Amino acid sequence: MAGPEPESPPALPPIVLVLGRPPRTRAEVELLCERLRELVRRGAPGPVTVDVGAAYPPDLALVEALARLRLTARRLGRGMRLRNAGGELAGVLARAGLDEVLTAPAALRIEPGGEAEQGEQPLGVQEGVEPGDPPG
Repeated sequence: MAGPEPESPPALPPIVLVLGRPPRTRAEVELLCERLRELVRRGAPGPVTVDVGAAYPPDLALVEALARLRLTARRLGRGMRLRNAGGELAGVLARAGLDEVLTAPAALRIEPGGEAEQGEQPLGVQEGVEPGDPPG
């Protein structure tokens, strides 16, 4: 007679790192990276999610922290997603020249969750005019 089937191990929780205010010092960024490493050690396989909904104002300190977190996740063999990233953060990423680097499909995914601020245009494709182009 066969005994009872062994129970499957409990499912590991998805990895979500919630940011409060943007970190201001390198030491704070390193603590966030260490926290992410710990979550990865105990969490489910797959990409990590960084919830930036409360990380305001979105400034260059936040951009640096996100870049360091992405590098940490990548070194651990993980992708990274942003949750609750609004248009203001996307604008800061664009002004820093990191929007394509941090939002490349294989690198970082931004989950919807933010709206354009009142009076701001939603981010999208911007057309440029080259010198010598006929008016169109």
